[in-house]
Amino acid sequence: MGINFNKAEFILSAVKKSAFIRDGRPQVAFAGRSNVGKSSVINRLLNRKNFARVGATPGKTTQVNYFLIDGKVYFTDLPGYGYARVSKEERDRWGRLMENYFQEEGLISLGVLIVDARHKPTVDDETMCTWFKDSGCPLIVVANKLDKLKKSEVEPNLHRIRETLELPESALVIPFSAEKGTGKTELLSAIEQFV
Repeated sequence: MGINFNKAEFILSAVKKSAFIRDGRPQVAFAGRSNVGKSSVINRLLNRKNFARVGATPGKTTQVNYFLIDGKVYFTDLPGYGYARVSKEERDRWGRLMENYFQEEGLISLGVLIVDARHKPTVDDETMCTWFKDSGCPLIVVANKLDKLKKSEVEPNLHRIRETLELPESALVIPFSAEKGTGKTELLSAIEQFV
């Protein structure tokens, strides 16, 4: 259908279930740990510097942020998880918001789970992956921070990610660098195919 990914606008931040957008356009949901570079990945995809806010403190995204791409598809930026320096109350609020988002049928067209290419996925990453799988939507795993790995580490690390998250062979795991733009073309064309 041809999506112009350079044409993006911020629509709204939903802090509660009633504010979720339900207009029938496909929604690509981006999730990841607080310091995994989720905003940087979104910014790289859209050729923008500070479009999705890159927080100096991880855990800045505390609502579901909607960006409309070319009038056709939403990128939804989900709250980062697993960051310790927020109150329990705040974490519980995020948890409820996420549960509501994942439980509502038909909201998510495609999940993009961003993990750190350097490390084994965390328990939180595994939980998030399960949420995506349970929602029934297709899932792409993006292994960000590729630029921080030696060439010889790439394959074994991608294998470890696939194994830890129990991904089927058919699942896409894209090595990515928000810093250098590696993997951008592959990820954008995968997103286009799914939506």
